[in-house]
Amino acid sequence: MAVKIRLKRLGQKKAPFYRIVVSDSRSPRDGKFIEEIGTYDPTKEPSAFNVNEEAAKKWLSNGAQPTETVNKLFKNAGIIK
Repeated sequence: MAVKIRLKRLGQKKAPFYRIVVSDSRSPRDGKFIEEIGTYDPTKEPSAFNVNEEAAKKWLSNGAQPTETVNKLFKNAGIIK
């Protein structure tokens, strides 16, 4: 089972809000997930980003692969070097 850390889209049309979730790579984008580890709101200025760093580091050490966007967010937050 390949595990990914990715964004789950919520919010209305043209007003996105995302949850950062750990899920099986075979599940749909907004479908079933294993654990929710944070949120990301790009509509605010500056963007609001909250993440449970301990959970993120735990999943990364266990082999979970972040998507490109999540990887950029983690680098900005200092979770990934």
